[in-house]
Amino acid sequence: MKKETYVYPSTMARLKAEYKIFILAFVFIVIADSIGQIQVPLGPGTLILFPIFYSLIMGVLSGPEVLKIFNKKEVKAASKLVIVAICPFIAKLGINAGASIEVILSAGPALILQEIGNLGTIFLAMPFALLLGLKREAIGATHSINRESNLALITDMFGPDSPETRGSLSIYVVGGMVGTIFFSFLTTIVASLNLFHPYALGMASGVGAGILMASATASLALIYPDMAAELSALASTSETISGITGIYVAIFVGIPLTKKLYQLLEPPIAKLRREPSEVLESRKKQENMEADETEERKVQ
Repeated sequence: MKKETYVYPSTMARLKAEYKIFILAFVFIVIADSIGQIQVPLGPGTLILFPIFYSLIMGVLSGPEVLKIFNKKEVKAASKLVIVAICPFIAKLGINAGASIEVILSAGPALILQEIGNLGTIFLAMPFALLLGLKREAIGATHSINRESNLALITDMFGPDSPETRGSLSIYVVGGMVGTIFFSFLTTIVASLNLFHPYALGMASGVGAGILMASATASLALIYPDMAAELSALASTSETISGITGIYVAIFVGIPLTKKLYQLLEPPIAKLRREPSEVLESRKKQENMEADETEERKVQ
């Protein structure tokens, strides 16, 4: 099967080849922005639907599996533009953080240490991913919360067409659709308990996911309107630091940990699902290769 390439001699050549992606993306943005936020009271919390949720829904519906507006080649081309599209947003986070440096410094080391908490989810997510039938995709899907910087890291380490990148991108998309709703609702629930200072909730909003941070801070701004600016600054700084420290935590801890857990858990879970084990088959191939090399040395 021929591998698709997306190298163009110029920007104009790319626009001519992928113009449909850019035009419809702009149309989706206009429609989603026109709808705006929708707030749905639900018990002690509030569900908040954001424009990005509508955009993602329209994107999914326009894909080759539903309305077939885009073909599979265009879908792959669009997936490679995700990192480029979010760069301005990442820059904006840094600007917001710099504007409220005094509030940030008063938060102390909590901002830096919070990223370690994301590692705990690996031990829950990996078994579930394997039980659902994921293979190497589980490594990319469970090593972190899989937002902008993590998706870029996995793509760089394993390649854009690897199973690990497919897993990471899948969680990135699902997180944008479902995560925004869940995170805004969770924020209002936790805030209603009055167990944490609003500043702590602001810092907790910046988990390294711009979409989730936006939904959480919007909810907090409704609950604490007089502290909206400070909460936004803390969330932006927490988001920026999580993005930076999250890269190193993922490189040195998250990815090695998920790879090790995959090697340990995939064989028994594959047996439970009554399907071949990729890990055992890979080990068998490696052993056969080593045995063949040993025989060649003996013959020589």
